Amino acid sequence: MINQRKKLGLTQDAVAEYVGVNRNTISSYETGKLTPSLDIALKLKECLKTNDDKIFLKTNVTKNDIKRS
Repeated sequence: MINQRKKLGLTQDAVAEYVGVNRNTISSYETGKLTPSLDIALKLKECLKTNDDKIFLKTNVTKNDIKRS
C-alpha cells in the first residue's frame, strides 16, 4: 500500500482524508498493525487507483511471521 501511495505522490494525510480515517490509522494499515474493514479497503483501492488486493499484504515478512504446521 505504501508503495502505491508514494507512486501517486500522496501523503498519509491525503489518503486518510479521502477514506475518512486519521493519519495514524493509515500508518497502521501500511505497517500491518491494523487491517481495514471492507468499506475502508474499497475506498483505499479507489484512492490508490488499483484493484490489486495485494496492496494490503505486508512486504517485510520474516521467518518469525511464518507459522509452521
